[in-house]
Amino acid sequence: MKEIVKLADKTITIDRNKFLKVKGSIDTNIYCVESGSLKVFVLYEYGKQIIRFGYKDNLIVSLDSFLTGKPSDLYIQAIKKTVVKVVNKVQFDKFLENETNRKLWIKILENLVLQQMEREIDILTNSPRERYERVLKRSPHLFQEIPNRHIANYLRMSAETLSRLKKS
Repeated sequence: MKEIVKLADKTITIDRNKFLKVKGSIDTNIYCVESGSLKVFVLYEYGKQIIRFGYKDNLIVSLDSFLTGKPSDLYIQAIKKTVVKVVNKVQFDKFLENETNRKLWIKILENLVLQQMEREIDILTNSPRERYERVLKRSPHLFQEIPNRHIANYLRMSAETLSRLKKS
């Protein structure tokens, strides 16, 4: 990841609750979070579903838009004031011309796919308690960075259920 962060030639600050990306927009940047936190979500008929978080030392990207150059349904919003370094697609494509860098990117993508598969299986097959325990084991720092109501949404449970699980 440090190799990717080095590519950034621009830093932006996003105030709390402001959007980095909205539905229907094209975003071909990779963002490296220096401070603060972000949520990636979709809106649907019944509300909002958070699908990912980003906080210090994470990469955040609207991957579908980044890869295709087409508009995405994703929103990226600051949970608190957030500073990100920006790597644009042209810089990144040049970075990928190097075989070692291409292998690094493939590893990052493989890891992302595995994380998404694990999350999908969790949501489809595990109880709220099991989902909570798995995310606590996988990302304990999440609970220091992200408010409980957002974590509950991410885990597809009520804030009350999450609070009860944390107490037990």
